[in-house]
Amino acid sequence: MSTRDKVLSSVLGLLVLAVIGAIAYVTTSPPPGEKFTEFYILGVEGKAEGYPRELVVGEEGKVRLGIVNHEYQVMSYRVVIRIDGMQNNEIGPVALEHAEGWEQEIGFVLGKAGENQEVEFLLFREGEDEPYTTHGPFLLDVKEKE
Repeated sequence: MSTRDKVLSSVLGLLVLAVIGAIAYVTTSPPPGEKFTEFYILGVEGKAEGYPRELVVGEEGKVRLGIVNHEYQVMSYRVVIRIDGMQNNEIGPVALEHAEGWEQEIGFVLGKAGENQEVEFLLFREGEDEPYTTHGPFLLDVKEKE
């Protein structure tokens, strides 16, 4: 083989290896899809029903909150519960790996009687002052203790 043929063979061999490496990388490291976070509220039985609608002043209302991270990185979240625009409870921080989920029963207490009190659940990502997403307002009727 001439020197020219050896150089061309070497270059061709390196190109084949580079192509094989690129194919292996693309097939084992697919690009991330849409980045988002699931945030949901269920009744205490774990179903999309059974939410509190009526409470007595001082009685704890309970729901199940869920968060699932689809952000392709570790994320930290907190949840704020607001009643008629005022913060009532805060949960977190909740740190989740990509594709990891968290679900927990949480409670809130309304301190005054009244109809159509607005209960909101706000999800915040770490370091952000504006909510990432919200649920509500849900309307609750709260009666005085008898």
